[in-house]
Amino acid sequence: MAKVLILGANGKIARLAEHIFVDTTDTDLRLYLRNAGRLKDFADSHKLVETVEGDATDVAGLSESMEDVDMVYANLAGGNIVDEAKAVVEAMHAEKKTRLVWISTLGIYDEVPGKFGKWNNETLGNYITTYAAAAKVIEDSDLDYTIIRPAWLTDKPEVDYEVTQKGEAFKGTEVSRRSIAQIVVDIFQDPDKFKCESIGVNKPNTDGDKPAWY
Repeated sequence: MAKVLILGANGKIARLAEHIFVDTTDTDLRLYLRNAGRLKDFADSHKLVETVEGDATDVAGLSESMEDVDMVYANLAGGNIVDEAKAVVEAMHAEKKTRLVWISTLGIYDEVPGKFGKWNNETLGNYITTYAAAAKVIEDSDLDYTIIRPAWLTDKPEVDYEVTQKGEAFKGTEVSRRSIAQIVVDIFQDPDKFKCESIGVNKPNTDGDKPAWY
């Protein structure tokens, strides 16, 4: 039976992906997070789910958690995300794991055009620079990665998205977390999907100077 390791498992997108996994697949889940108690009830209620408490900069802990998994999904955040990226790559090399899905953000290649791009850069500031550096760590590795660059995230209960590739202008201003979670699950179901690609993801027809709800 297939197994996925989810790093940063209490994040909003990760939680949505976890529910999709248990509701629509027979995938085993190993949930890695700083405070495993946060997901105890979820794990206790699903026999295919286990939790592991740990820090995403701890190479030894990451390596141990990667035993017998088929894919790693990193839903990480924070000012130390570059260190987290380095640790994930090192652990995956140590455990001879290759397939990684990495959540990043829009703007890391200065790919967001026009007034929205200017607004996005001014609003996110150094956040973009840090996430760009983390993404470069992933891209410079020899892993079979997929980097996902979502537009500004909403909690709309919908799956509605389009994709742009690295080197193309980003489209739209927003996308639902549910859409990103579905992409993660779809990649696990078809590991060749978006392999070795960095994809921008947005909801169609949401172009504007900034997200409509902001």
